[in-house]
Amino acid sequence: MKRILIACGNGIATSTVVATKVKEYLTNKGIQIETTQTKLMEVPSKVQDYDLLITTGEFEGQTGDVPVVKGMPILIGIGMEETMEEILNYVK
Repeated sequence: MKRILIACGNGIATSTVVATKVKEYLTNKGIQIETTQTKLMEVPSKVQDYDLLITTGEFEGQTGDVPVVKGMPILIGIGMEETMEEILNYVK
């Protein structure tokens, strides 16, 4: 099972929306994932335990080997399909 860390400003509102949509999308593709939501400022101390980081805000920190996907298209709907495909490619 792949683990995805989803980060937004406060670790509550937008990360919840993104987590729900990503889980639904990947479940429909037959992929089981576990998501955790966090604040952007907590990412550097947590990210190494995950396979992918999705952010809904500006993040310039280090993630080591963990790939980062900008999740704003999932919130606004513009470019959402491309972003979901990018996420799918990382967790396959």
